[in-house]
Amino acid sequence: MAAAKGSALTRLSTPAKLVFTLVLSVVVAALYFVIFYVDLDGRIGEAQAKESTLRGDLQRAEEAKEAYQKDLEEKTRKQQLVREQKKILPDEAETPAFLAALQGVATVSGVQLASYKPEDEVPDQYYVRVPMSLTVSGRFHQIARFFYGVGQLDRVINIEEIEMKLRPGATADSEVILDVKCLATAFRALRPGETAGAPGRGRSK
Repeated sequence: MAAAKGSALTRLSTPAKLVFTLVLSVVVAALYFVIFYVDLDGRIGEAQAKESTLRGDLQRAEEAKEAYQKDLEEKTRKQQLVREQKKILPDEAETPAFLAALQGVATVSGVQLASYKPEDEVPDQYYVRVPMSLTVSGRFHQIARFFYGVGQLDRVINIEEIEMKLRPGATADSEVILDVKCLATAFRALRPGETAGAPGRGRSK
């Protein structure tokens, strides 16, 4: 049969052979193009789908990063706020730090911190009062500077029950020295389970 076909092909004229060869080439090329194109189109579709997935993953990652950065900034802000609040209203009485702050202001103001005595703490509704009796001495402007300096401290300290007296023995030619007794009151936060009206433990010098 192949011989018959071959004989039939050989009997074709040269133009017919050229046409047959051309048609065969076109068919082969068409088949190759279809197979190649379908495969390539499939690969392109897969690549596009993968690209879309990666873009989605990238967007989600960027959104997660942005949310994390915001959370981190908010956490840092809250931590800073807590630190600032603890300066104003610490968890403990911190009597040594309280006294050191007063001594520092007294030194800068030029007054003499003659005596001090921590008093009993007094619980209030939202905080506990931490009072300390003070005796300071100095000239009037020094005393005024001392009170002003205490008011500028980070920790809230109230000066109350102020009693001023001229130092005995002052003359017209001598400097006027004032002896001042007052109550310096700082504050601390209520401890867990601590309620207003329950007196704190007294502290003595």
